Amino acid sequence: MYTLIKHLHISLAAASITLFVTRAWWSVRDTSRLRRRWVRVLPHVIDTGLLACGVTLMVMLRAWPQHTPWLAAKLVALLVYIGLGAVVIKGGRSATLNPTTRATFAVLAVAVFAYMVGVAVRHHPASWLA
Repeated sequence: MYTLIKHLHISLAAASITLFVTRAWWSVRDTSRLRRRWVRVLPHVIDTGLLACGVTLMVMLRAWPQHTPWLAAKLVALLVYIGLGAVVIKGGRSATLNPTTRATFAVLAVAVFAYMVGVAVRHHPASWLA
């Protein structure tokens, strides 16, 4: 069961970042595609599944953030990623954010996501540098 949930978690993470990059591109280009119903709903479905799989793996492994530094780092990075993503997608609808600002925040969000992947792969807060 562990392997199935782990692979589902990885697949959902891949789907999540792919959809984020697509939505970020649309946000930078200021296209109406962001207002489509499936574009507003699907990310929540994917990310809820991703989080549910992550929590399930955490419970199965008995890996608690207060005792597992790499997991704590990944969760903090997740909050940063969510914040940056919200600026890109939701802030992207505002006339106050220019495309360059949205693109900058999108690149930062993808970098944080890459950091989280490194933390998960290396099981170390230093991510790919460990």
